[in-house]
Amino acid sequence: MINVSNVSLRFGDQKLFEDVNIKFTPGNCYGLIGANGAGKSTFLKILSGELDSQSGNVSLPPGHRMAVLKQDHFKYGDEIVLEVVMMGHERLFDIMKEKDAIYMKPDFSDEDGMKAAELEGEFAEMNGYEAESDAAVLLKGLGIHESLHSKKMSDLTGGEKVKVLLAQALFGNPDVLLLDEPTNGLDIEAIQWLEEFLINFDNTVIVVSHDRYFLNNVCTHIADLDFGKIQIYVGNYDFWYESSQLAQKMAQEQNKKKEEKIKELEAFVARFSANASKSKQATSRKKLLDKIELDDIKPSSRKYPYVAFKPEREIGNDLLTVEGLSKTVDGEKLLDNVSFTLNKDDKVALVGPNENAKTLLMQILAGEVEPDSGSYKWGVTTSQSYFPKDNSAYFEGCNLSLVDWLRQYSPEDQTETFLRGFLGRMLFSGEEAKKKASVLSGGEKVRCMLSKMMLSGANVLLLDEPTNHLDLESITALNNGLVNFKGSLIFTTHDHQFNQSIANRIIEIRDQGVFDKEITYNEYLKLKTKTK
Repeated sequence: MINVSNVSLRFGDQKLFEDVNIKFTPGNCYGLIGANGAGKSTFLKILSGELDSQSGNVSLPPGHRMAVLKQDHFKYGDEIVLEVVMMGHERLFDIMKEKDAIYMKPDFSDEDGMKAAELEGEFAEMNGYEAESDAAVLLKGLGIHESLHSKKMSDLTGGEKVKVLLAQALFGNPDVLLLDEPTNGLDIEAIQWLEEFLINFDNTVIVVSHDRYFLNNVCTHIADLDFGKIQIYVGNYDFWYESSQLAQKMAQEQNKKKEEKIKELEAFVARFSANASKSKQATSRKKLLDKIELDDIKPSSRKYPYVAFKPEREIGNDLLTVEGLSKTVDGEKLLDNVSFTLNKDDKVALVGPNENAKTLLMQILAGEVEPDSGSYKWGVTTSQSYFPKDNSAYFEGCNLSLVDWLRQYSPEDQTETFLRGFLGRMLFSGEEAKKKASVLSGGEKVRCMLSKMMLSGANVLLLDEPTNHLDLESITALNNGLVNFKGSLIFTTHDHQFNQSIANRIIEIRDQGVFDKEITYNEYLKLKTKTK
């Protein structure tokens, strides 16, 4: 358990949170959510003791241990991988090193023997004799091959280092586990393994993540940072989102009979309770949902951008034909004989382990890169709009205001009133519309690029990692906008829910050619599991 009492923090005139009082209890996983800049990562730093609050305190019961996912991938360059994992339990690792040093002494004395015996007893109580095997199990689960366990951290790739630091946080059964974006840099298999680990974890977990599918799978509660307060809600992210939207709708419809509101909310809670899966987390979540009082469901102050892509014309049957595309970059053959035909109403999730290959195919289809061989042809009724993974060329050195930046891409209406209204719906209101395009944050740039695409009226969208840099609210709005899009699209993303809710077809880029099937993302993952 971790107890937060009257914690407040301000940065200048900005109040992040004030008089926060919460108990995070064992057996539960709390998803900490809040708009960008609300202070989620800062709150985790206060919980871990890395940052001091201006008032109040954070306390753990005596003898309880907290583990934190570290973000510095270069900190342990000269350390051995297996030892880096065991460093996650600082006291255990210190004992291990201390007793090894004693046994190595050439003049081993009786006093050394007594000290060693004392350390051995404490080591045994901590299950120290299983430490190396436990660390190896964590590494293997996350996809770090045994051959790398004795290597130095500096010998590992960036993705492998991310996994080792995650294993370090999970090591030694901590009483409280703090995870800030733990799925970043993980492959599908590692994320699935982590989900299962957290579902079966008996202690307290507090996690910040932009991966809604992950939050839905592992969380028993949502800790919502809003209005400078943190409110705990029972259920996962989808339950919090839908209930807050429903509460907001009802608050706006004050003339609606109270009895009707009660029935609608009761039906909503019952539906979510009935949908709980068989996992331990979901079973306990269902019991908690059954106890929810109607007053527990409250509207949120969150603002969601308005994302709606409206094609100017309907697509004919002739959409896109790709034949034998191949391309080598810097001596590596990224695309080898890629062929497929895009059909009307196809919403394709482009998947595969090689990020560069997916981006390269997008660039070729957008006309930005020429293939070495093969061809592609867009149908005469199609118009395309492209969202590149790297959008810096659109903003670097650009001294235009947002209104003038967007005016470049508005073929129909270039009036100030229209452009300001459009930007307002994308959460650039008032003075924000006058900001220079060159000073935007990553998330703001993405919202601008989406605005550009919406104004294009294209009936085919090419989106390469559009969820990068976005907060949960913007991801949810974009997700809904693409579900409702009446054209065709090809997209790449690591967001599981995005893939599952939008795609009706999966194309996987392989070393040679592609895997291409009209299935959902979850069905694709099941096929991959069966073929291993």
